[in-house]
Amino acid sequence: MQIGVFEAKTHFSKVIDTVEKGDDFIVTRRGKPVAMIIPCGKEKKMTYNEAVIALRSMKKFYHGKPGDFNIRKAVEEGRR
Repeated sequence: MQIGVFEAKTHFSKVIDTVEKGDDFIVTRRGKPVAMIIPCGKEKKMTYNEAVIALRSMKKFYHGKPGDFNIRKAVEEGRR
């Protein structure tokens, strides 16, 4: 199911009750998906190949010197 940010905030207890029963919610802002609310234990497990791809994509934040990894930049990139 899809739900807007405002509606999710306003009816959060009802959303959680529904999620406890096994349903998922995609939270949208201005019609664009921004988050998912899923029951615990239902999160998607990465395959080995997906994990390798994710790690390789993080290389753009590391420039080869110890301490150069920019965690703030990586977190911001993940929010887009």
